[in-house]
Amino acid sequence: MLTVVALVLLALVLPLTLWTKIGGPRLLRQAARLVMLLFAQVTGIALVFVIVNNANGLFDTWGDLLGTGDHVNAAADLGPDGTGGKKVDHEPKVVQSFRPASDKRMGPGVQETQLKGRISGVEGEVYVWLPPQYDDPAYKDKKFPVVEVLPGFPGSAKAWFGTLNVNTQLKPMMERGEVAPFVIVAPRTALLGDTDTGCANIPGKVNADTWLSVDVRKMVTDTFRVEDKPDGWAVAGYSAGAHCATRLAVAHPDRYRAGVGLSGYNDPAGEPASLTARTPELREENNPLKMLQRAATPPRVALFLSGAEADGYQGGLALKQAAKPPTTVQVTLIPAGAGGHGTAVWKRQVPDVFKWLTKQVAH
Repeated sequence: MLTVVALVLLALVLPLTLWTKIGGPRLLRQAARLVMLLFAQVTGIALVFVIVNNANGLFDTWGDLLGTGDHVNAAADLGPDGTGGKKVDHEPKVVQSFRPASDKRMGPGVQETQLKGRISGVEGEVYVWLPPQYDDPAYKDKKFPVVEVLPGFPGSAKAWFGTLNVNTQLKPMMERGEVAPFVIVAPRTALLGDTDTGCANIPGKVNADTWLSVDVRKMVTDTFRVEDKPDGWAVAGYSAGAHCATRLAVAHPDRYRAGVGLSGYNDPAGEPASLTARTPELREENNPLKMLQRAATPPRVALFLSGAEADGYQGGLALKQAAKPPTTVQVTLIPAGAGGHGTAVWKRQVPDVFKWLTKQVAH
């Protein structure tokens, strides 16, 4: 951002100071002036794109932007439950060292680590924010509930903190007792460059489901004083992350008690760049509505779904209609003119989402 601002200022200064001072043949003078004008145009456009990127938490690195990033070291077939037959509780503890987040736009208290998923074969950053009660001596024996938060696609793991301000919005509410003291966990979800994983396991490609619901979950329970039972865990997301959160909650009631989807979709084809949208079989297998309809036993999970009329609301109603006890579904309509499909809309929903989660998750 600072580099682009400096270049824009330079692009303004150059023609003002050099326009009439350029020597040489006429063709050379005109070419030099054209280069200065193009330089001003390019830097101006670049500044707009950087501002939009920073405001919406879209890309973290050049690899993410150019679609060259690859965070998958292996993608073995891990079976239906995504564990590869391993008993996760019996696996060695995964205790990570954390440091303060390097990006100060995420607000105070956010920590980060680089995690190598032992089962998923995925490697990426994970951000964690601890509630104000975590270091209070009165809570020294307390295990805290956890919410895993997922961005859209493209999207940065930083977005819930740096764009939706989940930590700065919730801290005073937690201090007043209005919402439970949740630990908030934001793992990397952009694992395959310009391809959306759909948060699914696809042998030979990626084990994104296992990364989120097994490796990250185990690391958090081994490193922090948090609940390790599904009653103490929830997953939330917006846009493509809403699809992921709903899918993970429906697929794994043994890992999550609640799921939140803001302006999401059921059919993976809602994100054309998704791996799970590439064949009819993958679309069927990873559609949370179809998953709910074919479940032999309805999952014990609560879902909170919100969206505008043509942006998540109808999909939420379909899930509500398909749900059978003990599955519960609450659907909220976002009125027309509220801001469309954007972070400003989801940011305003944060307090209500966490009030709802307080009622669903053990704390």
